[in-house]
Amino acid sequence: MTKVLVITGPAGETAGWGGVSETVNMCRAMKDSGRDAEIAFVENMGELHHALKEVSYDIVWSALYHISGKSDTIGMGREGHWIADVLEKENIPYIGPGAATMRAVLHKTRTHDILEKNGVAVPRHFQVADNDLLPETVFPVFVKPGYESCSRGISDKSVVNNTEALRKQVSYIHKAFHQPALVEEYLPGREYTVLMLGNGEQRRFLPGRVEVDQHLFGKYPILGAGLRRKGKIRVSPATHRLEEAKTLARRAIDALDCLDHVRLDMRVAAEGRLKIMEFNGMPGLTPVRSLSPKLFSLHHASGAGKLEDYRLLIDGIVTSALARYGMA
Repeated sequence: MTKVLVITGPAGETAGWGGVSETVNMCRAMKDSGRDAEIAFVENMGELHHALKEVSYDIVWSALYHISGKSDTIGMGREGHWIADVLEKENIPYIGPGAATMRAVLHKTRTHDILEKNGVAVPRHFQVADNDLLPETVFPVFVKPGYESCSRGISDKSVVNNTEALRKQVSYIHKAFHQPALVEEYLPGREYTVLMLGNGEQRRFLPGRVEVDQHLFGKYPILGAGLRRKGKIRVSPATHRLEEAKTLARRAIDALDCLDHVRLDMRVAAEGRLKIMEFNGMPGLTPVRSLSPKLFSLHHASGAGKLEDYRLLIDGIVTSALARYGMA
């Protein structure tokens, strides 16, 4: 019986697929598929190394990018504290993208730069670190933390239309998150999201159009952290943008060398084409409510209910990683 060691910690909900309750649900789904799973809750590097040494397992799945001691923000962590680095050094099989990819997708400016270099459509953008001078820009722009996920730091104030508002929002990012601000072209159109599952010829790209009741928005149609936490986001078929979204996602995922399970968000720019705005190396996995389960059910409904769809999703992610290591 294959056993999965699931790593989480105080920052699990901030950094990865969710908190302890979500992790328990994932383990239950794996056990329902005939696998074994055990959770290791780690708060420091010593506890991580102890779990990796003392627990028996075949493969590791981590909800943490790195061990940082923080639970409210992610940040870029410290050298030697990245989970994937430790696993690769010890030749331990693990689920998800490699260490270099994880660093790239967490660093939003680096993600945009890599994609742009590979001819993938992203917003015009620049990064502003503390004490940097603001360059000239074309408004409106969108301002967000450089290293966060789950829409942290995002609100109506993120859309700015003049230099003074830009300076104020950039300062807020620096003070609240202690990291650079990413300033990018505001994309005013409809939002789409694409889930990638599997590897090589077995990869699947599952697109959907993001739907939210319009009265839940403020001044702008922004998916802030509050909407995500309340489960107010739905997905519908991508209709006429289906192939455009899949092609854009495929090119982006090839450029970043992603594995097993990632999700990316895109919006329609002012000129009418999709551009990638977010890349998630550890997509949320709350049963039924998170976008990955929603997209899976949209494309691969089992007919036995959404909880069965969720079990199949989790089992598929684990199976794809095991196959990469010749362990399926």
